[in-house]
Amino acid sequence: MLLPKRLQQCSVIGLVSPAGAMYEAESFDLATENLEALGLVVKPGQHLRARHGYLAGTDEQRAADLHAMFADPSVDAIIAMRGGFGTARLLPLLDYDLIARNPKILIGFSDITALLLAIYHRTGLVTFHGPVASGGFNSFTFGYFAKVLFNAEMPLLENPNQLGDHLVRTADRVRTICPGKAKGVLAGGNLTVICSIIGSGYLPDWQGKILFIEDVNEDIYKIDRMMTQLSLAGVLKKLAGVAVGKFTGANPAQSYGSLTLEEVLSHHLCGLGIPVFTGAMIGHISSKFTVPIGVEAEIDADAGTLRLLQPAVL
Repeated sequence: MLLPKRLQQCSVIGLVSPAGAMYEAESFDLATENLEALGLVVKPGQHLRARHGYLAGTDEQRAADLHAMFADPSVDAIIAMRGGFGTARLLPLLDYDLIARNPKILIGFSDITALLLAIYHRTGLVTFHGPVASGGFNSFTFGYFAKVLFNAEMPLLENPNQLGDHLVRTADRVRTICPGKAKGVLAGGNLTVICSIIGSGYLPDWQGKILFIEDVNEDIYKIDRMMTQLSLAGVLKKLAGVAVGKFTGANPAQSYGSLTLEEVLSHHLCGLGIPVFTGAMIGHISSKFTVPIGVEAEIDADAGTLRLLQPAVL
């Protein structure tokens, strides 16, 4: 396992676009201002504003920016501009020996899942499923970002418990699917992306892993199909636990006969005899955890929490 160095005030962070293109100049300004507000110094990739159809430049350009950031000794960490599509196209082009020789924080989510898991698998470098530069950093998101990446803490990843103007908690609720606690190494990300690279040689061994998953705008029957794929590929039976994040937009179809998301998850996960809960602050949401891939954690499905058992940075 390779641990990257922690962030400090005035750390230089490389800004790259491994996936989809950005179409508005304001998005680049917002990304830079977000990072500068965190006390970081921004170094944009050479091809950050490139476009190749729906991609942020050609595969070679996007891979070159990643290589340049890992090789540059002045760069302390690397963050993705956004997700979208196209990250998996880069996996055969990457110099994993170069990356292993220059371990640095790499963070993003959604389509960036392919990059995070492939680099962790091929190099042992701990990577981070968390905010992208073009998204917002509210107090919740920044709080976990700082605890994990600046302070090298081992925080309890726990949903906010704010009642607001309600008698009981109505937002960001967690739900226990299968009770219990377990320890394992965290790995996961976007469910669609994980399923799209099964069998490619770029995914880690899932034995003893705590899988976390999230997705956006996927119909429930598609989620069922993807969970079936994980089951048929032998992934689910190897896991120590599952933390299900937000599946934004996954609502039951209006027609008669749709399953609910909970029914789909229960069908695939309840018979495994491992702890499972849903509702974790992971996904396409404004308030999100920073989740390290490759470090040991404990899942508590009754409480709906994940606790890091080791620092994720040096």
